[in-house]
Amino acid sequence: MSGIIYSKEISEKYNVDICVAGGGPSGISAAVAAARQGCSVFLAESQGFFGGLATTALVPAFMPFDNGVNFLAGGIGKEIYDLCVENNFYLSGSTVGIHIEKYKRICDNLILREPNITYSFFTNLIDVIKDGEKVEYAIFNAKSGTFAVKAKIFIDCTGDGDLCVFAGNSYVMGDENGKTMPSTLCTVWGGIDWSDKNFSDAKELERAFEDKLFTQEDRHLPGMWRIGEALGGGNIGHSFDVDATDEISLTKGMITGRKILPEYEKYYREYLSRGYKNAEIAISGSYLGVRESRRIAGDYELNIDDFINRANFSDEIGRFSYPVDIHIANPDKESYEKFRVEHETMRYKSGESYGIPYRILLPESLSNVYVAGRCVSTDKKMQSSIRVMPACFIMGQAAGIGASIAVNTGETRSVNITELQKKLKNIGGYLPNAQ
Repeated sequence: MSGIIYSKEISEKYNVDICVAGGGPSGISAAVAAARQGCSVFLAESQGFFGGLATTALVPAFMPFDNGVNFLAGGIGKEIYDLCVENNFYLSGSTVGIHIEKYKRICDNLILREPNITYSFFTNLIDVIKDGEKVEYAIFNAKSGTFAVKAKIFIDCTGDGDLCVFAGNSYVMGDENGKTMPSTLCTVWGGIDWSDKNFSDAKELERAFEDKLFTQEDRHLPGMWRIGEALGGGNIGHSFDVDATDEISLTKGMITGRKILPEYEKYYREYLSRGYKNAEIAISGSYLGVRESRRIAGDYELNIDDFINRANFSDEIGRFSYPVDIHIANPDKESYEKFRVEHETMRYKSGESYGIPYRILLPESLSNVYVAGRCVSTDKKMQSSIRVMPACFIMGQAAGIGASIAVNTGETRSVNITELQKKLKNIGGYLPNAQ
């Protein structure tokens, strides 16, 4: 590939206390939490709405907000949960089926009522300018052109750690061979009779495999969540070997996802029938449901031993309890059995949880940057637990409040942990081990 040198003078469009890149669950939590502490915030979102993969990729459900005893995603996560209940989202315990249009408006309203937040959609982070360990500007591209945002503290909520990587921070991706979990092209279905549905979505898969219905023998079928009166959200099928940091790989993954969806529509209508005989796919996501990409190297790597030991940390910013949930590596029986055993054994009893330390939000080579969301500093197995949306609410609000403290010095590592924990508890954060 040949290279060129391209230079251009751009404007400094915003000068704020805190710049947040990405308006998914961690990004909206970070922006709202920081704004409520009195900081000026610029929030950039690449799509035409907030919500992250719930709205862009149609991921159909929030995984549990609690551990069966305690509501873990207290604070902004609890606000969002309560708004979902108020808007008649369908619940299964504290797992919440996501009505996409209603959720878009919930996110809009959370941001709109905070006067300290300036935001724009269709705004893509493309680079940073830094001086030593400090990022000075984030560079964005939008319809109006390319512009810079100056801030004291930056929060990377891109999901892929883009800001951190542009700033030169190291990262790990996938397993020892760089292989990440498969992605899913999620869907919204209509025509479902939920009163007639009382069985596992996977119950007829083997018969369908015998009939050669499917292109790939994928036994891992998370299935359908109720999101409306006759609507379902499908977390159905896998696109394998997708690199979420490469547009060519993402393109192939989208094509694969659309190719296999008619097979699943036939499966649901003809093999399951009850409840689904009139079901049809209304729309698929405009982006893949990516489960895993980069994991940013931080001051501490949360690891599987922490999960096993139900770890406590002096710098906890929350606790979580979702199981180790690494989707199958390949569409074969051996991979599914490995997933099934791990998923059934690497889970907690009611009331158990692990601590989330502040240090996993701190990119190791940057002094004024936080990272929050699925790409924080963890090993592969822990990433599969902490990647889900309720955990992103927890991490996002901690980054936002941490940033509101750090603006005084411009240093994330100068934050007094006791002060941070007190502020998190004041907004409803679950921190039983904090003073």
